[in-house]
Amino acid sequence: MYNWSTDETAIKKDPKKYAIWKLEQMANFGLNGERINEKELRERWDELSLDPWRRKFLHLLLST
Repeated sequence: MYNWSTDETAIKKDPKKYAIWKLEQMANFGLNGERINEKELRERWDELSLDPWRRKFLHLLLST
């Protein structure tokens, strides 16, 4: 994942916020060849701010 608009060094100081931010970025804006960790996605599901349609799609994938 490549993000040009955010200073990742500042976010990395708080591991929980960084994990949430990274999952949101990957789900909302693309993976760029990376894979989303399913376990981490399930753990932080309620904390993520996702596009409604992407949330429905991911929920469908996770429920199978």
